[in-house]
Amino acid sequence: MIADLKDKVVLITGASTGIGSAVAQGFAAHGAKVVVNYNASAEQAGAVAKLIADAGGEVLLHQADVTDTAALSGLVDATVAKFGRIDVLVNNAGAMLGRVPTVEMDDAHFERVMRLNCWSVFALSRAVAPVMAGGGGGSIINVTSIAARNGGGGGANIYGAAKGFVSSFSKGLARELVADKIRVNAVSPGVIATPFHERYSSAEQMEMMRRQVPMGRVGESEDCVGAFLFLAAPSLSGYMTGQIIEVSGGQVMP
Repeated sequence: MIADLKDKVVLITGASTGIGSAVAQGFAAHGAKVVVNYNASAEQAGAVAKLIADAGGEVLLHQADVTDTAALSGLVDATVAKFGRIDVLVNNAGAMLGRVPTVEMDDAHFERVMRLNCWSVFALSRAVAPVMAGGGGGSIINVTSIAARNGGGGGANIYGAAKGFVSSFSKGLARELVADKIRVNAVSPGVIATPFHERYSSAEQMEMMRRQVPMGRVGESEDCVGAFLFLAAPSLSGYMTGQIIEVSGGQVMP
């Protein structure tokens, strides 16, 4: 048990499946109060919330499209109304939205990718930071990607660029918010077996990526959880801000 996570209020976007789901359950296991945000995956999100509640945890299930300004405001308001504060924000929601080569991409697709992966991180961080500051500080953990370093696979150039924004934004925001006792860091997953790859990567592509991992296997969502718990807990990472933790089985060694 990580003692300083007990009773912390943790807001996680995109928490219905994959890494977000595993992280939500991980925080709850350490006594945190968890907000499970989802957009379209109501059944899966409900199952995550039920697992937490059945284990004796406190959970708020809240639907919100993170690309919508009013929905984000509602998410923050609902969290504060339920729990009174926000101690940890995990900006996990994001997606490639399809493999589209740059020369074939229209403006609408580009804007959707950027809105989901970049604007949502900016907008929710902007909304949550004053709440955290008013409560004495907190931790913002953004989810970037190995694609931010290698440009992404075929048809994922713009997604990789969007995640590059998340990495850079995390460092700049860390400098801006340090005076408010808010730490900002990021987790960068490598090749993780989640619904993300079920949608966007073929079995052949997954095997090709697996062969590039020194540990010899594709990661699981649970492999990422420890990095989030570490970055959220002041007792473990209180002197860290503006950092990116790579969870890639050794595929990236900065």
